[in-house]
Amino acid sequence: MSPISTPDGSSSPARPANSPTGGPTASADRAAPRPRPTAEPDGVHPTQPATDPTEPDHSENDTSRPDPTGDEASKPAPTGNDTPRADPTGNDTSRPDPIGNDSTGPHPSTVHLSTADRTRSADGGSVAEQATRDLAAQFEDEKPGRVLTGPAGLLLTGVSLAVGALALWQVFRPLSQGSKYYLIIFLAGVLPLVFLAYPADLRLPARLRARRRRDSTDRDNADRDSESTRARPTVADWVLVVLAAAACLYPVLPMTIGTGGGGYNAFLDRQGLLAPMDLVLGTVLLLLLLEACRRTTGWILPAVCLLFLGYGYYGGLLPQSWPVAHAGLDFSQLVDAFYNSDSGFYGTPLDVAASYIVLFTIYGAVLELSGAGRFFVELSAAAFRRSRTAAGRTAVASGFLLGTVSGSGAATTVSIGAVTWPLLRRAGYPPERAGGMLAAAGVGAILSPPTLGAAAFIIAEYLGVSYLQVLGWATVPTGLYYLGILLSVEIDARRSGVRPVVIDVGSPWRLLARFGYHFASLIAIIVFLAVGMSATRAVVFATILAVALSFLAPARGQTNTPARGQTNTPAQDRTNTAAQGQTNTSTQDRAHRLTPARLVTALVTGVRGVLAVTAVCAAAGIITATTTKTGLGPQAAALLIGGAEAVTSDPTLVLVLTALLAAVALSLLGLAVPVTASFVIGWVIVGPALLDLGVTAPAAAMFVFYFAVLSEVSPPTALAAVAAAAVTGGRLVPTMWQTLRYALPAYLTPIAFVITPAGLGLLGVGGVRRIAFAAVVTALSVAVLAVAAGGWLPGVGPAGAPERVLGALAGVTLLWLEPVPVTVGTVLAAVAAAGVFLRRRSADRQPSDPVEEKL
Repeated sequence: MSPISTPDGSSSPARPANSPTGGPTASADRAAPRPRPTAEPDGVHPTQPATDPTEPDHSENDTSRPDPTGDEASKPAPTGNDTPRADPTGNDTSRPDPIGNDSTGPHPSTVHLSTADRTRSADGGSVAEQATRDLAAQFEDEKPGRVLTGPAGLLLTGVSLAVGALALWQVFRPLSQGSKYYLIIFLAGVLPLVFLAYPADLRLPARLRARRRRDSTDRDNADRDSESTRARPTVADWVLVVLAAAACLYPVLPMTIGTGGGGYNAFLDRQGLLAPMDLVLGTVLLLLLLEACRRTTGWILPAVCLLFLGYGYYGGLLPQSWPVAHAGLDFSQLVDAFYNSDSGFYGTPLDVAASYIVLFTIYGAVLELSGAGRFFVELSAAAFRRSRTAAGRTAVASGFLLGTVSGSGAATTVSIGAVTWPLLRRAGYPPERAGGMLAAAGVGAILSPPTLGAAAFIIAEYLGVSYLQVLGWATVPTGLYYLGILLSVEIDARRSGVRPVVIDVGSPWRLLARFGYHFASLIAIIVFLAVGMSATRAVVFATILAVALSFLAPARGQTNTPARGQTNTPAQDRTNTAAQGQTNTSTQDRAHRLTPARLVTALVTGVRGVLAVTAVCAAAGIITATTTKTGLGPQAAALLIGGAEAVTSDPTLVLVLTALLAAVALSLLGLAVPVTASFVIGWVIVGPALLDLGVTAPAAAMFVFYFAVLSEVSPPTALAAVAAAAVTGGRLVPTMWQTLRYALPAYLTPIAFVITPAGLGLLGVGGVRRIAFAAVVTALSVAVLAVAAGGWLPGVGPAGAPERVLGALAGVTLLWLEPVPVTVGTVLAAVAAAGVFLRRRSADRQPSDPVEEKL
């Protein structure tokens, strides 16, 4: 399980590709490439090489795929057999199984996770680990950043430590000037770091690039120079750093600059009537935030912000008969709303990033460095090590457990995929189906308590509730989401003839007894919140607990590690494993104790991980301020409701149609912008429409939240599915459709708690009876939909087209949590199940072909 740990034996932080304290790493340009569809002969799958017809192949011997971690594919097999096979894709199939097991062994095969990667790179780190980190960064919502060294690295480390210390100080001793003053200082520390940590990445036109290549006398030197330049901040970057610091600190500087300046109180007094210097620096900050978003997330979010900005400025020119027309705002009014109001740059989204997200990213970095991520994957493997669906269950459980640390869908997908894809392949899963499973499990990271992602904290701030309440709202839907995935895994195992894979990781009880302390800090957060502690203090105390418990980790094992550039033979690996003992897992081979130096690394990594989120949250102020100033929210809500009322006048159907239209709109919006921005935009536009129709605030907020999250698995972008396809080497579009099949409950459950009052039970609201009724009925709906999508009823057999159609109707009907629809849905589900049973009995009774006998 190499991708979980760093070269020094510690677990990799949440964004290791950007770590300012580590050595130089491979850039994203050298990471594993995204898969490209290849022409395939009819009936031939690129991962199913020709085999002996006398012995069926269950894809355990599928060695046609390139190693997802980027290792060279031409290494000799550990068994000494280096005989290439024919492969319709033309890939070299002579490479060994990436988990180091002989693929020709008897069924079921045994997988030793503790010997997953013995090859060491020149810098002492694992080649597989490095490639996995690069790949994870490539498919994040944010782009991969620079690895800074020298003065720039020292500056980034020093400022990051200062920002982290300020965030911790604010928890216990808030600044006397108020929260907005803190946000100004926080943004002044973070925004300049964005221009240091993230390159401009502006590419020259193709003609100029070709001319540069022709003029270069040494192509390799030119490429190295280009990478070196990309890794160093340019003069323009340093100019932007200075401008960002000046524009952010200007509101609190005590000096007078013309008619502006004069300190924080004087700046606030000029609200609504900005001085020329206020207007200039506010415009500079606006442009810098757009550029920071472009560097971290791409062009789409800045374009959306500019669209809202243009609407605010030119909306007065629209025909006043249009519902979205407004009186119009001049540029100074817009800058004032952005720069000197509580709904602009320094609004709720930035407050959430500065008060909550930075602390949770530090906590996540501490957990990773203490070895929690590695333990969670090993525990998942150990829990299901001898079941028929061990590989699939391990992938799903790993996604859930790692989600408590990560909070990022694409990154979690890559992390669990690099470890569990070899298991899934040996079990017989095609790459596309395995990729869909990995993507769906990875996206669950954003839905898994206690860290639900930035949007969950924004929900708490918008609705004025505690974060524990938001966790309570998310608990039942998260359980239903993973129930649907697990049922799909079981169905696939029976429908596709998945073979058992015995995972040799020892007893789960011994793992829990030795490393179960990693759960303590996660449980502590819930306990602290339950006794009334604020979320910020709860996560700080949980971080302290995780640091203290890290010293329970065993010391580094004395294994026979090969020298740099060398590789142990399989015999040596087996000797090392035997010497460690049968219960000694790979986790015990590394030290995870958080010494002061590693605590500094965790703090810097946590602050580094919040840079892109801060840029997005501050830029979201452009959207919220424009919406507030122009009244766009109520106008858009009226348009949405009006579209539904044009179809029907029945209030119930109007609500259903509005919810469906809102779901489509949110899904399309989420394709273009990160989850946090998608939620903010969806809440200010779609939220009012749902509230106007009588939907409660918790149900409306969680509805918007779920569809914002699902953008990571929604075609045609589907970041998590693209990342999974890159790991498995599967075809992209089929991987996306498989992901949709696994994530189907997540698309339907939010509609259930919006269209009917009983649906509030799914959010844990309304008493025990309502909660139990909603959970049980929706679980039945999820199960029926899984059978309809998978075409198999566990314990009975395959489902035909009529039964699948009936099952789909039953599952959708059950989501209407009222007595009559539930009764109808239950009857339809029973009829579908009876049809599958009768089909099975008919198949069993069908006589075999008669044998002709000659008399």
